[in-house]
Amino acid sequence: MASVTSLSDSVQQHLASALTATRPEAAGVDPLLRRSDRADYQANGILALAKKTKANPRELATEVVAHLTTGDLIKDVEVSGPGFLNITIGDRAIIGNLAARYADDTGRLGVPRAGHPGTTVVDYAQPNVAKEMHVGHLRSAVIGDSVVQLLEFTGENVVRRHHIGDWGTQFGMLIQYLEEHPHELDHRAAGGGAVSGEEAMSNLDRLYKAARRLFDSDEEFKTRARRRVVDLQAGEPKTLAAWQRFVDESKIYFFSVFEKLDMEIRDPDIVGESGYNDMLAETCRLLEESGVAVRSEGALCVFFDDIKGPDGNQVPLIVQKSDGGYGYAATDLSAIRDRVFGLKADTLLYVVDARQSLHFKMVFETARRAGWLSDDVTARQLAFGTVLGKDGKPFKTREGETVRLVDLLDEAVDRASAVVREKAQDLSEEEIAERGAQVGIGAVKYADLSTSANRDYKFDLDQMVSLNGDTSVYLQYAYARIRSILRKAGEVGPAAHPELELAAAERALGLHVDAFAETVAEAAKEYAPHKLTAYLYQLASLFTSFYDKCPVIKPAPPREVAENRLLLCEVTARTLHQGLALLGIRTPERL
Repeated sequence: MASVTSLSDSVQQHLASALTATRPEAAGVDPLLRRSDRADYQANGILALAKKTKANPRELATEVVAHLTTGDLIKDVEVSGPGFLNITIGDRAIIGNLAARYADDTGRLGVPRAGHPGTTVVDYAQPNVAKEMHVGHLRSAVIGDSVVQLLEFTGENVVRRHHIGDWGTQFGMLIQYLEEHPHELDHRAAGGGAVSGEEAMSNLDRLYKAARRLFDSDEEFKTRARRRVVDLQAGEPKTLAAWQRFVDESKIYFFSVFEKLDMEIRDPDIVGESGYNDMLAETCRLLEESGVAVRSEGALCVFFDDIKGPDGNQVPLIVQKSDGGYGYAATDLSAIRDRVFGLKADTLLYVVDARQSLHFKMVFETARRAGWLSDDVTARQLAFGTVLGKDGKPFKTREGETVRLVDLLDEAVDRASAVVREKAQDLSEEEIAERGAQVGIGAVKYADLSTSANRDYKFDLDQMVSLNGDTSVYLQYAYARIRSILRKAGEVGPAAHPELELAAAERALGLHVDAFAETVAEAAKEYAPHKLTAYLYQLASLFTSFYDKCPVIKPAPPREVAENRLLLCEVTARTLHQGLALLGIRTPERL
């Protein structure tokens, strides 16, 4: 089905034509149309045009109104204040728009795709091999996944990349430790069965911490561990085999955590630090030969006039260490080369903790100086803030340890299952468990996504699983409630009756549904899922108001009115379903 032209776009086109008819020099002037509490829409663009043409703005507004044709779309226009236009939409146009979105059987609700999509690489969900995922990994995964969904829905070509930490000194340290303490790695459970992915990773994480303590306290072990890193980089078979076991075991664990998060992570999308090994030497050579990087005390560095340390000296980006080893910068710069020249991307998006902002600022500027980034090929860090506890401090356990992500998710599901069980009507224990998982994980995701990415937010499970307020549970229950209404309607189904006059609550809901496409486009363009969450919360709130004021089934209204209202219910439900799906959140049919 073809995309549906939104009511706001249709009004915008009529206004643009009226402006040009009034003043030919107004061609291309933005009418500045927006929703208003004084009418359905308000247009403010005439003020700028009046200033440009040295006209009286109110008189100019009156001239523009004379060139506007009222009818099914624009029911009424009035000049307000110094030259604003207050515009009321016809009921027939609202119902016609809803009917067109209802007729779209693709599930897109008439939302258009980009006419000329680009290719965006999204770097997100970057756990580390041999380390358990903690609460700090939550935001990159959840925000990144939603941005991917938004971009793909609007028609962008998206390449997913999970830049996992799978290389470097820590692996020489861990491999050497296990070489010397083989009895500490137990892959069998006490009863003789294989341990789970979570148990195996917990064991690896414990061993990593033990190896780190020895590395920091024993100079001889540190020397042996660094020699092991050299063996790993040289591809020594025994060392490489041990490393591969760690990677494979870690991936099993990663997949289990992402499955809990209800996220699809595909193995081909996982290209960790090791994936760029063969490019590192060439990256350094290209930077040095072009003069972008220079040798300083044996290290290959890039300097920046505006980046200085407390002593006033320039802080460099170290691409290659004085001992010949490569740092994160070499890997990140090689990844840029691969994504720009190999994947042909024109946008690189990094969903990474705000605390790494200086590193990426230097990496991106280096890539620009080298000619790998340009006006046509850009890179951006979507920096996110910290997850805080109820006390406003970084979220920790009572012992001061970082909270394990699986523990946090399991608790969210337990809390949500209790809420579902309390409200459950004729649900089996299996269904309660399934709904509990969908509600609990949805609650965690929504709380994260409803906050602007660059801000910190407090992790409060009690609030997250609440049926009241701006939570995913409120939205999920609104969806399930609509589905219940549609089931109870029996033989009466959704149908458009554009001849009927709409109540105020019907109009408000219909006009808000129409704004879905515009909201999705804005959220995708700005990489801002929180704009979609705000829209969906208002949608659910407007539906609640509509349902309270406009009977759908009981007391039974005339059949035509019921069919019209069921149309509003159905399109609202589909919009909630699609909107939450773009946030990575399920919508149970029954709760």
